[in-house]
Amino acid sequence: MSNVIIEAAARAAHEANRAWCIAHGDISQPAWEDAPEWQKSSAMNGVQGVIDGNGPRESHACWLAEKEATGWKFGPVKDPEAKEHPCFVPYDELPPEQKAKDGIFVATVRSVLVAGGLLA
Repeated sequence: MSNVIIEAAARAAHEANRAWCIAHGDISQPAWEDAPEWQKSSAMNGVQGVIDGNGPRESHACWLAEKEATGWKFGPVKDPEAKEHPCFVPYDELPPEQKAKDGIFVATVRSVLVAGGLLA
């Protein structure tokens, strides 16, 4: 698969997520260019998951496993330094608006991959 298209999908999904966050009063998400490497890597892993067939539920489960493996835990607010995140819960325990964010991520990735000829 083309690394350029995969990175474009990760960038687009990151920016869609960032726009969703801004719309919900969360201005903590940096632009892709300013995002730390761990955040870019997480988005790239999410793209690979979509390529492998993940929908929103599976995408969240993979994100959760990645976060757990790197020392993150539940916290009331997102705090990268403390490695805490309020979405560090199973998919079924997410509020509807957070489930929607997972859906936006997957739909954005799929759209870029289809446009790039990597998915049918």
